[in-house]
Amino acid sequence: MTMHPGHLHPPSIATWIGWWTWDPLVIAGLGLGAAIYATGVTRLWRASGYRHGVTPARAVAYGAGLGVCALALLSPLDRASDVLFSAHMAQHELLMLIAAPLVVLGRPLVPALWTLPRRGRVGVGRALQRPGVAGAWRTLTSPVVALVLHAAVRWLWHLPVLFDAALADERIHAFQHLTFFASAAVFWWALIHGRYGRIGYGVAAAFVFFTMLHSGLLAAILALSDHPLYAPHAAATAGWGMDAMTDQQRAGLLMWIPGGIVMMAIGLAMFAAWLGQAARRVAGSRHPGLSGRRTP
Repeated sequence: MTMHPGHLHPPSIATWIGWWTWDPLVIAGLGLGAAIYATGVTRLWRASGYRHGVTPARAVAYGAGLGVCALALLSPLDRASDVLFSAHMAQHELLMLIAAPLVVLGRPLVPALWTLPRRGRVGVGRALQRPGVAGAWRTLTSPVVALVLHAAVRWLWHLPVLFDAALADERIHAFQHLTFFASAAVFWWALIHGRYGRIGYGVAAAFVFFTMLHSGLLAAILALSDHPLYAPHAAATAGWGMDAMTDQQRAGLLMWIPGGIVMMAIGLAMFAAWLGQAARRVAGSRHPGLSGRRTP
């Protein structure tokens, strides 16, 4: 069992800046993700340009998502999260609200397929189209299932018994981060690329606002509690000479206000896209020639 180290005194700014963790597993995972994507995109663009939907803007979004993952998991923020609950919260919000949607916007599954030789690509494509596999993927990425899954992961990991276990064991902590990111990625994929993403973003915007409400409720519980909820964080924070309740309130407010602002911005963007789609449909029905359709 690997325990989080903790620190007896708050570090100086110079010490804190040097707290890069350089975790080899994280570096290997991010490097592998970057290499697979770059290889697949290069082959895809050589073969067919941007016709498969991976534009340069999407590639930039994917790279930015990996960069945010590195910021959350390798930077001094990761070491500070051993002690400060507010730093731990910032780490989680970066993974779920910034990194996950950016990676999803990059459409990583397409480049991943293009890293395979043609025969392997065709074989994997056929396997993914089998009724059982395709049906399971549609179920997992349906908006309701994705929303419930992401909400369950967020709430369950904030139960004191599970959160404290993650602080006590590095393996559980890594699994916590993985489930936060993966459930968020499924959630954003369902809303951006899934069924409602193709039909219109109005329902997707409603799901974003609902997520903002339930995560705001959790944030309120953290910010308004009258006692520290996570004993290991409280003890470590006290060791730095800081008030554990103040730190917990900051963590709750971080989820509540900046996190809520990000969710609201994404929800409003989806709502605006939905209005734009509706306007184009109306214009197309009134002027069929403008929508590319021929009049009967």
